[in-house]
Amino acid sequence: MSITRQNLSVVIVSFKSDHVIHKCINSIDIETEIIVIDNSNNIEFKRTIEKKYKNVKCILSPVNIGMGAGNNLGIKNLNKDFALILNPDVILKDNSIDELINSISLIESFGIIAPISDNLEYPNFKLNKNDNHQFDSNNPFKVKSVDGYAMLLNLKKLRALDQFNIFDENFFLYLENEDLCERLNKRKINMYIVPKSKITHLGGEAVDPKYRNEIELSRNWHWMWSKFYFNKKHYGYLIACQKVMKNLFSAIIKFIYYFITFNNYKRKIYQMRLFGLLNSMIGRKSFYRPKLND
Repeated sequence: MSITRQNLSVVIVSFKSDHVIHKCINSIDIETEIIVIDNSNNIEFKRTIEKKYKNVKCILSPVNIGMGAGNNLGIKNLNKDFALILNPDVILKDNSIDELINSISLIESFGIIAPISDNLEYPNFKLNKNDNHQFDSNNPFKVKSVDGYAMLLNLKKLRALDQFNIFDENFFLYLENEDLCERLNKRKINMYIVPKSKITHLGGEAVDPKYRNEIELSRNWHWMWSKFYFNKKHYGYLIACQKVMKNLFSAIIKFIYYFITFNNYKRKIYQMRLFGLLNSMIGRKSFYRPKLND
């Protein structure tokens, strides 16, 4: 099946992203439908963005449901065969979508294809070295996984899989994309990077900088929660414990150090790491939400 503008939609999950999302939307041609899921439930943001962009539909989530659930909500509200998942701090280069469309003639059946980040020091993919997968600067190449900030999903194929949810909504933040790729690998579903399709990921700028401190606390909590949950889900509880033990001791030691040196912000960072990890280890849901005062 070929990809066209008519059977492709872009899904962007936003949260206090007013300052950066316009760069993302403006990098997408107006022929492509865009669905924005706003987790901050900002009616003024919805009115502004839908008035400014005729190809954008904004859906407000009453509560902050996170990245995975937000993407699932966007997917449920489109009737297309393909969805390009983007973070609001991603900017497409010229012809990025065209290159994704054109790549279909060069690859086998796929579940995910993705553009490539223009920052090669921080690649947005992992190679499966056991299968001798190699980087190719010109042609699409198979990968083990891709980062979630830019990935095109073959929804027709994924929806046809038996008992397969797109994103696991237990992940609020972090590793929901890695989990999706892991499940596709287990089902022998191909994933590719398209090196002629390029993007810029601003990285860490998806949320308004005025909330930076609280967002950083939230990120540290969820990174550790998600890390343990991911490993427990795919490898079992004991292996998950082994993989996070270094993180656990590090968080305890650094929490104590910053406590006795009166560095309150650093203390809170490692406190959040510790609490996120411990809550995941005892089986509690990913409940923490950033506390923002407008």
